[in-house]
Amino acid sequence: MVGADYRRGGPGAVGVTRALVIVESPAKAKTIAGYLGDGFVVESSIGHVRDLPQRASDIPESQRGTPWAKLGIDIENGFEPYYVVNSDKKEQIARLRRLLKDADELYLATDEDREGEAIAWHLLEILKPKVPVKRMVFHEITPSAIAEALSQTRDVDRNLVDAQETRRILDRLYGYELSPVLWRMIGKGLSAGRVQSVATRIVVERERERMQFMAAGYWDLTATVADAGTDTGSFTTRLVAVDGTRVAS
Repeated sequence: MVGADYRRGGPGAVGVTRALVIVESPAKAKTIAGYLGDGFVVESSIGHVRDLPQRASDIPESQRGTPWAKLGIDIENGFEPYYVVNSDKKEQIARLRRLLKDADELYLATDEDREGEAIAWHLLEILKPKVPVKRMVFHEITPSAIAEALSQTRDVDRNLVDAQETRRILDRLYGYELSPVLWRMIGKGLSAGRVQSVATRIVVERERERMQFMAAGYWDLTATVADAGTDTGSFTTRLVAVDGTRVAS
């Protein structure tokens, strides 16, 4: 377990706090709970908890007639995304809400990358905690690393959240708009994306250049020049231009 500075009294103990720690993976939750000991409840979000709607049934009936309902992104209003709780995470969200009711602190210990930061932010948006919230990050699951993470908490990094949100919006705009074109023009089951579509275009354009290339032979022209009327000797010259136009070399 971590040092005494980070251990808490058992559940229900008078004058002590009870903290809820949320990580991404159930496997991590079990290990970290063993390090933290009493006073900490460690639970997982089981990955992402909210996303853009995947199907029409994900959108509330009152919103289905809106122009943005198909994409889940209001393009006319600053590309505002509309998020819904993943259907397979509703039960877990309910569990987290129940645990939060008995907590005096909330630690968001999701991964320290764009996706992990976004999960932490989505948890805040869904759970709406009324207790102090701390962002806890670590790079290895060891007693010392967990202890250090507890002592160096921070706020959710909105720059990382915005980066993930931008990537997700671009993925949706590319995928939902271009994939149907591929289905009609080429075949079902194909997909287009913000990275693979651009990369494919670069490859295709380069291949077209290669196919249009006409192979040809080139020779350098050199000459040994001498003035027959003098004995100044000779010198070597090389053709570099014809009438001011450079020749290939």
